[in-house]
Amino acid sequence: MEKQQSDLDRERQYCELCGKMENLLKCGRCRSSFYCSKEHQKQHWKKHKLICKEAEKAQLPKQKPEQAPPSGDYEAPEIKPEQADSASLPQTTYTEAPVVGGRPVEDGSNNTATSNGQTSTSPQKLALEYIVPCMNKHGICVVDNFLGAETGLGILENVKSLHKTGKFTDGQLVSQKSDSTKDIRGDKITWIEGKEAGCEKIRFLMSRMDDLIRHCNGKLGNYTINGRTKAMVACYPGKGTGYVRHVDNPNGDGRCVTCIYYLNKDWTAKEHGGLLRIFPEGKAQFADIEPKFDRLLLFWSDRRNPHEVQPAFATRYAITVWYFDADERARAKEKYLTGAGEKGVKVELGKPSDPS
Repeated sequence: MEKQQSDLDRERQYCELCGKMENLLKCGRCRSSFYCSKEHQKQHWKKHKLICKEAEKAQLPKQKPEQAPPSGDYEAPEIKPEQADSASLPQTTYTEAPVVGGRPVEDGSNNTATSNGQTSTSPQKLALEYIVPCMNKHGICVVDNFLGAETGLGILENVKSLHKTGKFTDGQLVSQKSDSTKDIRGDKITWIEGKEAGCEKIRFLMSRMDDLIRHCNGKLGNYTINGRTKAMVACYPGKGTGYVRHVDNPNGDGRCVTCIYYLNKDWTAKEHGGLLRIFPEGKAQFADIEPKFDRLLLFWSDRRNPHEVQPAFATRYAITVWYFDADERARAKEKYLTGAGEKGVKVELGKPSDPS
């Protein structure tokens, strides 16, 4: 039982600034917060110091009389390597598929709950009979054949044309631009509003995503969704590029649902890699999602779904949109406007930069 609890504790360890889960360092004063680097600890110190001081006060009875805490507005304490880094979980995935229209849905995504052949299903039916129950039960939902081959190919052509323009730039971390970014994520990205010339098919995809979420709204957890980001078009250029384990929204920036559309024809994980591996919080399983052509993936954006993009050995395209919960978004904006937010929060609020 103690070992099981220890495993769960490790699964709740994240860099307080960027959400990264590997090679963590523990705050030497409060011993309850973690960071991936001293640089991120310093950036987060303005916000963390209040919690850190309170945690230290709570530990005072355990201290010897001569051990008094430092006074004043002290600097960020030393952070030390955390020995209990998050370990890989056994390779088992969800096996229970939800029911659509009174019949079991075929399981076509490594046993992850998935809906196939949905092109003839209305957005409302798909939303209410499949996506809502699937998300509320599993927190992850896969829809195959979302728009059909013809529309999917049109979107892919839009994306390839965009890529040729040279407008894609290195993906950045939410916190800041960093020399170590490429060690964490290897994708190239561009942001699309949908009105740009040559992006008509991408705009249609965004409208279909919006239709689904509109029909789901008020039924996904306790969220009231009132907006979304622009579409982030991402390309992993192969050569083993990926994205280490992380959380899209570790700090309450308003994002509640991550919605990803994949564009990779004839993709096989065995040959091309590039799996999205999700580690649902508190579960002894992980879910492997292949970035297959015309596949739509939805999952909760917060700490319930740490995930990673495994090394890709062929060009891997995806389009990601994040949907906002009204209350959390308003609180995040208030924190920023009152000066409580970090410099990176402005980036988060404008166009989050955590791809999947």
